[in-house]
Amino acid sequence: MKISLITVLLLISNTGFSQTKQTIHWLSFEQLEDSLKSNPKKVFIDFYADWCKPCLKMQKETFTDSLIVHTINKAYYAVKMNVENKDTIHFGNQEFVNKRLNKRNPIHQIPLLMAQQKNKPFSLPALVFLDDQFNHRARYFQYLNPNQLLKILKNQH
Repeated sequence: MKISLITVLLLISNTGFSQTKQTIHWLSFEQLEDSLKSNPKKVFIDFYADWCKPCLKMQKETFTDSLIVHTINKAYYAVKMNVENKDTIHFGNQEFVNKRLNKRNPIHQIPLLMAQQKNKPFSLPALVFLDDQFNHRARYFQYLNPNQLLKILKNQH
């Protein structure tokens, strides 16, 4: 009798611990390229920096919202990139680097190409939406709460 009671208690406690919170399945640009080749899908890119307070707030509040997580994971490939990334990134038969490594505001080449605003300095947060053919559909340069982002995600056709 003791063995079965202990077994039942262990099963119940393991079930409780195995239920982890859902998270967005963030990809790197290299992973994105492979995924797009095998299964085209819309793309959502979050450019951020560790010092960007609105970016951190979105990470904590918006990107943990269960509806946001579900919607992004279902309908999009999601990429998250620190704009100060020092790595060389290979994407689309090209090589992208951070040419500003030893300068103030060392922003990587990819966010500069994808999220630069015309006649304005680069700003964060920078959110980029692409269709399944990797064409720009929309860009946002502000904090978005879960309701605002959900509305945008559902309107990207």
